[in-house]
Amino acid sequence: MKSKSNDKEPQVHKIKKTQSAVTKGGSVLSRYQDVIVGNRSWSYTLYYEFSMWLTHIPGALGLVLRKIFWPRLFATCGKGVMFAEGIILRHPRKIHLGNRVILSERCTLDARTNESDKVIVIEDDVILSNDVAVSCKEGSVKIGRRTGVGTQTVIHSRIHCPIDIGEDGLIGPRCYIAGGGSYKIDRLDIPISQQGKIMDGGVKFENDVWLGANVTVLGGVTLGTGCVAAAGAVITKSMPPRAICMGVPAKVMKMRGNLAKRSESITN
Repeated sequence: MKSKSNDKEPQVHKIKKTQSAVTKGGSVLSRYQDVIVGNRSWSYTLYYEFSMWLTHIPGALGLVLRKIFWPRLFATCGKGVMFAEGIILRHPRKIHLGNRVILSERCTLDARTNESDKVIVIEDDVILSNDVAVSCKEGSVKIGRRTGVGTQTVIHSRIHCPIDIGEDGLIGPRCYIAGGGSYKIDRLDIPISQQGKIMDGGVKFENDVWLGANVTVLGGVTLGTGCVAAAGAVITKSMPPRAICMGVPAKVMKMRGNLAKRSESITN
């Protein structure tokens, strides 16, 4: 008979290491196509190479050339998308971009998941600021309409732990949002890196969520509609709609509806 504690143990997933994918057998070209391009077609690989050369062209000329040639790299690409200088793409045929998306300087979109053709989905009117990294390894990321992501933010989904960010979100600079980001650490006879990652269910933001600067959101968390997280908060558990949370670990300090009622009473 199993104990109740064993029934509640989180699932552990043995992950495939990028190093083994890069150094395994086969030609250098085939490994490059598998890890970077995501497609073994010669024609697509050549087009990818040409397009990545365009990423380094500065100014208006670079913007125009990328606007002409880059949309064909992606699974889908809407109208009015702007590609700034220095963007890094991995497996772009698994990336879906809506209309009027802005990818700022040095953004990284890494869709290295072999089990789906819809790995990164960025909906209409989303802005990714400079140096934002959206990374998937056997995971998926969706960013809803009209959401802005601040500079140097990392959104990282692994091992079937999706990240789903709703509409009208505000994500401040240098935030870290991770699904499937925790290693199992129980054993002492083998390195932590070999013990596998914990499948935590990923992260979900409902609509109209605002994260201040340097906020960390860990896997297994849902943030309800209208949540606010103060700068520097580390969110390890789900928060109800309209909660204002802060601290390490973050706790609910106030509710936005209560603030509105208090303001009305003062005014009257």
